[in-house]
Amino acid sequence: MQPAASVDSETPRAAATVVLLREADTGPEVLLLRRHAKASNMAGIYVFPGGKLDAEDSTLDAATHLDQPHATLHASLNEPDTDGPIAAGLYVAALREALEECGLLLAEPLDAGAPLDADQARALLRAGQPFAQVLAALRLRLQTRHLAPWSRWITPLAPTMGTRRFDTRFFVAQAPAGQTARHDDEETTDSVWLAPRKALEQYRDGAIDLAPPQIMSLAHLARHASVASVLSAARSQRPPLILPEPFDHDGVRVLCYPGDAMHPVRERALPGPTRLHYRERRFTPEAGFDALFD
Repeated sequence: MQPAASVDSETPRAAATVVLLREADTGPEVLLLRRHAKASNMAGIYVFPGGKLDAEDSTLDAATHLDQPHATLHASLNEPDTDGPIAAGLYVAALREALEECGLLLAEPLDAGAPLDADQARALLRAGQPFAQVLAALRLRLQTRHLAPWSRWITPLAPTMGTRRFDTRFFVAQAPAGQTARHDDEETTDSVWLAPRKALEQYRDGAIDLAPPQIMSLAHLARHASVASVLSAARSQRPPLILPEPFDHDGVRVLCYPGDAMHPVRERALPGPTRLHYRERRFTPEAGFDALFD
């Protein structure tokens, strides 16, 4: 077994993703958005809302528009080598992308009793107004307390899907009550709430396409019986750093995760299988689909 040839050695771009959850009769459901079929990266793939960190995300006036100071957010992220403003900016990026991509606004009015208009905030953002100006115009404070750091994924040097590399922090959060998630019909063309296992079954059956971070994250989420369980687990752990190791073995693309015999990190970072094989346009564990939940 030999490592796959590197096709891209660019420095990973800082990014943030928010896994939005809601409670259903059968347990938690997760929001997935389908990226546009002509997108430059991850075209047609169902993903969690998210995107790259913008410079303005790290310069937002924390005293006015954040419910926690930079120092608290930096400590919660648990990345000592990441600058405080950048750490806070990752929270802001996750909340900004949630508003832009699916219309969900995790914020509160600065003025007691004032209404919260997520549709207006999204319209202003999509019209080109900087996020800071939107928050100032509508007098809003972001609810960073609702975000719990979940994991950190860094695209390998030889990406399997797409060509860009990202250093993405995954957060989990309960979707705000009284708001409706809607894709934007530009960057994303479909939105769906699914139980994590149901999403993976649809992927197995070819109904939707998923990337490996989503596959492994959904398998992790499928082990929880409630949104509260997910949030509690996230807040009681140190977010694992996951840098997949790609290999080619007998003509099959393989992705290994921490704890696998072929990965340099010996300690497991995730439940479930430690490697995925890419066969017939699907990533699956070597032992089959059900191994995602073992």
